[in-house]
Amino acid sequence: MELDRDTENIEAEATREADAVSDSRALYELKMKFLGRMGKVTALLKGMREVAAELRPAFGKRVNELREALENMFAAREEVLKRKEMEAKLAEEKIDVTMHGKRRAAGTLHPVTRVKNRLIDIFAGMGFEVYEGPEIESEYYNFTALNTPADHPARDMQDTFYLTEEFLLRTQTSAGQIRVMEKKKPPIKVLSPGRVFRSDDDATHSPMFHQMEGLVVDKGITLCDLQGMLDEFAHVMFSETSKTRLRPSYFPFTEPSVEVDVSCAACGGKGCSLCKGTGWIEVLGAGMVNRRVLQNCGIDPDEYSGFAFGMGIERIAMLKYGINNIKLLTENDVRFLGQFKD
Repeated sequence: MELDRDTENIEAEATREADAVSDSRALYELKMKFLGRMGKVTALLKGMREVAAELRPAFGKRVNELREALENMFAAREEVLKRKEMEAKLAEEKIDVTMHGKRRAAGTLHPVTRVKNRLIDIFAGMGFEVYEGPEIESEYYNFTALNTPADHPARDMQDTFYLTEEFLLRTQTSAGQIRVMEKKKPPIKVLSPGRVFRSDDDATHSPMFHQMEGLVVDKGITLCDLQGMLDEFAHVMFSETSKTRLRPSYFPFTEPSVEVDVSCAACGGKGCSLCKGTGWIEVLGAGMVNRRVLQNCGIDPDEYSGFAFGMGIERIAMLKYGINNIKLLTENDVRFLGQFKD
């Protein structure tokens, strides 16, 4: 009779506590409490050694009946809990296909990349090939071969990022033009875009910026050919009514050298705040390739001539899009970059 009361109490306790649990994990822990190695039903079985031999069969049968009843009860309760948990999960993960989706903003090309690609398209249409040289250059290619004297200010440590006494971060992509002229004989028509580095930092200058330089070498090349090509560049990049003008200047690698201005697209050349009332905006430097530069590359300057030009891509982007601070191009503010869309 005492065994019957014990098994009845255990069964009632297990059923009551199973009805109270709300998840499968708690039910498993409860099952172990009664049917595990240290559980209450297991404890009853371990106590059989204290039962008289003639009573053990009946004792074992009753405990096994209790175990089977509890296992069936726990299994049924587990099915109920798993069904509820699945229903809750499905309800939580339910998708209303009639709701509007979350619109993700489409990416857009950086304005510098846009201008670079446009420049390449313009000059490729005139027959230029593209060559991208190394960003780490020797003094020879960056300065000496371009007729830049050893005492030129550009070679000073405060103006150039030197890596060793011989190697530096290139200050101009003109170095790539020397490499092309060394390996290829005229006619040459090459465009050299890429990053360059100078120790300069203010509203209109950056220590790292992008440059694009062009070189044409052939028989009978004149300054008129240069201006004609730059007129076409201005028409396509800025407006069909844009004009160019050449002003005398000085660069070691060209002679004669010129600064190139484009008529202000904002005011049509009448004068405004953008062009500081002059009607013109400086866009690049150019000139006829210096005889010494041709000689350094093994090209006969008495047989061939050529012109070269170089422009800062950031400067062209600032003029084209009306950007007043070069740092806006490197801050990666998506509010700023999101304005440049097709």
